Amino acid sequence: MSSLDSLIASGLVREEVPLGPYTTYKSGGRARYLAEVADTEALDDLVASGVVADMSVLVLGRGSNLVVADSGFDGLVIRLGPAFGVVEVDGTAVRAGGAAPLAQVARSSVDAALTGLEFFIGVPGSVGGAVRQNAGCFGTETRDRLLEASIVDLTDGEMGTFGPDDLDLSYRHSNVTSTRVVVGAVFQASPGDTDTGRAELRRITRWRRDNQPGGTFNAGSVFKNPVGTTAGEIIDSLGLKTMRVGGVAVSEKHANFFVAGPSATSEDIRKLVIAVKDRVFEKTGTILEPEIQFVGFDDEN
Repeated sequence: MSSLDSLIASGLVREEVPLGPYTTYKSGGRARYLAEVADTEALDDLVASGVVADMSVLVLGRGSNLVVADSGFDGLVIRLGPAFGVVEVDGTAVRAGGAAPLAQVARSSVDAALTGLEFFIGVPGSVGGAVRQNAGCFGTETRDRLLEASIVDLTDGEMGTFGPDDLDLSYRHSNVTSTRVVVGAVFQASPGDTDTGRAELRRITRWRRDNQPGGTFNAGSVFKNPVGTTAGEIIDSLGLKTMRVGGVAVSEKHANFFVAGPSATSEDIRKLVIAVKDRVFEKTGTILEPEIQFVGFDDEN
């Protein structure tokens, strides 16, 4: 029996698992293999098997900036389980597992009378995703509060601790590759006031509700913001709100959000992203770079 067969027999790895339910767009095909890693022991078993070296790998968090091709992902998808979702406060340091929701990090810090991490309430992702993409909003990015991240190399099991400079964190960028998984991070908060912090959480939540399309299938901001302006302002200025491809349309509420109906396909999303990007370049000469990640699509397209 091969190492992969053994992992399947043990239940650590499953075959042909639909990925749509794991993403906020709710579209896309199946993963050839999916490993839901409950704890560090299971992660060690997965690494020791050597299967990561033989196929493409996708580390999947909360799926809030991901579009999976309708044909699926012909590789191994890895999801961290509950043991990686713990958030703990130690003085002014906030320790969180890679699978911890950022909203939980924000609330836990405020409950402990700390300030500085409230911005995370506005990011619908996980700690691992925030480190990998240097997520941020309202003028603060992950790098501004990150002390260190614990990262495991899936090819050899080696774990290292890295600071913001080590990770080359810049606007929506890091050097964390697909074969490295963020298993935890430590953030620096500051002494604060719980009531003031909760008021800030409510303010950010209200702003999102008033300015972004809630109650829809979307993946947050589609494009990165160019220097000196925002992608949403450019798209809106060209009259592209409500532009549609199949079951996906540019949001009337925020032009850098593309909302999908229940019948939308991932190909619809891809085509709309390309159409908007092409129109913006044609009219303004600006090249918009997607912030959302496309997985499983033909590179030639």
